[in-house]
Amino acid sequence: MKNKTVGLMVTGGIAAYKAPVLARELVKRGFDVVSVLTENALNFVTKCTMETVTKNKCHIQSFDDNKRYDVEHISLVKQCDVLVIAPATANIIGKIVSGIADDLLSTTVMAFKGKVLIAPAMNENMYLNPIVQDNIDKLKQYGYTIIEPEKGFLACNDNGVGRMRSISDICDAAEYACFEKKDLEGRHVLVTAGPTREMIDPVRFISNRSSGKMGFEIARAAKQRGAKVTLVCGPNNLQAIYGVETIDVITTEDMFNACMDIFDKCDMVIKAAAPCDFCVAEKYDNKIKKSIQGENIQLSFGHNKDILMELGKKKRHQKLVGFAAETQNLNEYAKVKFVQKNLDMIVANDVTKMGAGFNVDSNVVTFITGAGETGFQGTKLEVAHRMFDIINDVC
Repeated sequence: MKNKTVGLMVTGGIAAYKAPVLARELVKRGFDVVSVLTENALNFVTKCTMETVTKNKCHIQSFDDNKRYDVEHISLVKQCDVLVIAPATANIIGKIVSGIADDLLSTTVMAFKGKVLIAPAMNENMYLNPIVQDNIDKLKQYGYTIIEPEKGFLACNDNGVGRMRSISDICDAAEYACFEKKDLEGRHVLVTAGPTREMIDPVRFISNRSSGKMGFEIARAAKQRGAKVTLVCGPNNLQAIYGVETIDVITTEDMFNACMDIFDKCDMVIKAAAPCDFCVAEKYDNKIKKSIQGENIQLSFGHNKDILMELGKKKRHQKLVGFAAETQNLNEYAKVKFVQKNLDMIVANDVTKMGAGFNVDSNVVTFITGAGETGFQGTKLEVAHRMFDIINDVC
């Protein structure tokens, strides 16, 4: 998001106290952030705080005596690639729908021709008021993007819908709006991520070290490029990705069934998950007690279905990408897998290398297609985007 500027518009709802945290996260993601606060927003967050976090002037007044001779709201419009109104009160939603521009924030929104993201935050009764809902529907018709609020504990001590969407989700939405390459629009991408678990007894299981990070970044990249994305993921500790349909699974059979259910509807499948190859043949119904003396506990294993192999047999129009995480003979094993499983691409990585493999944010990979091999090193998000570049150019 370098060289992209977010105009962060903050109105006077209690959720305005989150604005500095939102601004900081946008800056961390590479955005330049310019903030505009209404007079009421100053009751919850200070101008000094926003300027400290963003390293830019915080704008309040339409007629600011700052010895500049450009028109304030027009100057702001020319700076910004996207506007994010967070929190958006019922008042600002009604004003925008009605075309009212009576302060710096509303005039800036009226003058802006780019993407405007609106994150409502208010009491549940206000949010569900038919007038407010009608206004939100009208904003959608006008092309504004509504980042729908969450259900949860509200400032008024009620528990209901109206809580501003998470900082992470709002930042994701800003990234989607600013990402210029939309070469996956109109396409449905299925991504798998993370490990699976095979139960031994009700409390123990076998699994592997996969964190799911690579698959999640692939899903994020696909969403940034305009795709409809379904993410099938095993157990993980990662933040859900805004706008991505997520299906949580546990076992390899669960993942197999989910993929088979969706496969025919997809245009592209990226199998980045690390499902267990083996399952426990005979599971214990109760927890195995360690107090058992004089007996060796023996487990017998069976083979799980090979999800990628089955998808390769079934594919018709779909592009199918697999991953080969190896510790030796990397390219040799990957090329065998590429042919056997009828893939369009395989992404090979040696998990023993520094900066590659499990539970890290970077990766070192080789993309193998029918046209040849390409090495690449970078963050997992960069790897994901490079993968899509090659798929679109070569496969």
